Amino acid sequence: MTDIIKQPCDEGAIHAQSCTPASISTQRWVLLATILGSSMASIDSTIVNVALPILQTELRATVTDVQWVVESYALFVAALILVGGALGDRFGRRRIFTIGAILFTLASVWCGFAPNIGQLIWARSIQGIGGALLIPGSLAIIGATFPSDRRGSAIGIWSGFTAMTSALGPVLGGWLLERASWHWLFFINVPLAAIVLGVSLWQVPESRDLEASPKLDWVGAVLAVVGLGGIVYGLIESSTQGFGNVRVWGAIATGSICLGAFIIVEARLSAPMVPLKLFRSRTFSGTNLLTFLLYAALGGSLFFLPFNLIQVQHYAPTAAGAALVPFPILMFLLSRWSGGLVDRYGARKPLIIGPTIAAIGLGLMTLPSIGGSYWTTFFPAVIVLGLGMAITVAPLTTTVMAAVSVRYTGAASGINNAVARVAGLLAIAVLGIVVSHVFDASLDRRILPLDLPLPVRQSIDLQRINLAAATVPPGLSAGTSVALRSAIALAFVDGFRYVMWIAAGLAISSATIAALLLGDPARQQ
Repeated sequence: MTDIIKQPCDEGAIHAQSCTPASISTQRWVLLATILGSSMASIDSTIVNVALPILQTELRATVTDVQWVVESYALFVAALILVGGALGDRFGRRRIFTIGAILFTLASVWCGFAPNIGQLIWARSIQGIGGALLIPGSLAIIGATFPSDRRGSAIGIWSGFTAMTSALGPVLGGWLLERASWHWLFFINVPLAAIVLGVSLWQVPESRDLEASPKLDWVGAVLAVVGLGGIVYGLIESSTQGFGNVRVWGAIATGSICLGAFIIVEARLSAPMVPLKLFRSRTFSGTNLLTFLLYAALGGSLFFLPFNLIQVQHYAPTAAGAALVPFPILMFLLSRWSGGLVDRYGARKPLIIGPTIAAIGLGLMTLPSIGGSYWTTFFPAVIVLGLGMAITVAPLTTTVMAAVSVRYTGAASGINNAVARVAGLLAIAVLGIVVSHVFDASLDRRILPLDLPLPVRQSIDLQRINLAAATVPPGLSAGTSVALRSAIALAFVDGFRYVMWIAAGLAISSATIAALLLGDPARQQ
């Protein structure tokens, strides 16, 4: 096997040493490796979300702490995924993909052995660095291996199977939480990584952009990490410290300055991490703005859902994990069909209809209170949300990749993935503030009639940061204890509903962007 082989014979062939079409067998191996590689990152994410309420209890963590379990991973993925895409384009997509898989797995083992919340957050940060190398490689390898007339279907198959394997994550994670320990959740990546590495090294052809500069934009990478990290830190800490705190506004100001400097640096470099010229394409700009709004809605809402299911609705971890299974099943069943929608109808129609349906699903999440059957409360919302995302994801991904030439597929994949990750990163931080404020106001209103003794009020005030995990102080009468538990649960439900309405509004906004900025045919250069 040569170092650079079997690039598709299309517009990208001029950047490869040969343009021998990849065989059908090779294409199948590529799909297997990229599907499992993507599944490592997606399964880990879904498992962690289900485990957050358990981590909060077992590690004696606050909601802010468990936010960082998610945000530390998302921060490094979002900030460095652009570097990961550029590394693949310049030094070999398969090579960087496999390095990412190795680093991700080693960090997963560290997560599994982490003895406290601090080490878990650090290990998740290293996982994020591995993910930043692993994630963009999946789509870039597909883009470099499949000819343009089969790329849409390949991406549809990739997204469908990735979603299907992700469905196993919450269920398996819930089962392990109930029968073993949260430590075992992270060890699932080890056997997956073994398969990914074996297939990648022996069956996946290497590809790269031979005209790419060997220099890397490390200045841009540092500015992105510090910029995003500062803003996210400030937003998360503001829920307890307030925006008047020096550390809070100082972090946000520093982050904002660094992100501004990042844009200036990228505009002046000859080989930037983010080629700003790609945004001259109206399609590329529009789909990335759509991605930001839609994935902010999705990331923010799905972060808080497990807390509702486990701490308020009292679902067992396995049941909470299974509650979202219809979502990826719909993605799997409809992905190949939705992958061809762009070819038949253009990008605009599915990218208006899909997010609109997703917004309806998020709106349905606001209806349940406490109790009731899953089938009449959360199941309809999950089905509608899953249908909307199934219609959206493959056409969105295909449109982003089609908006640039093949030589920029790694950069385009990295930018779009970064946008999605940044959206979720910021949404969790911002919506955490919303939940906290709504919870506090609602709890004050609900406990006022209870006429609680001052020591009890003080105990509750100290636990507000724990939201629904706040415990009722001992020594109260049975009736007062029940009423206080109900007040805490209903206060969280109020905050949860605000989050879902905001998420629905973001999804509708993404559909509006598609209507305004995307035209037919889908490929606008």
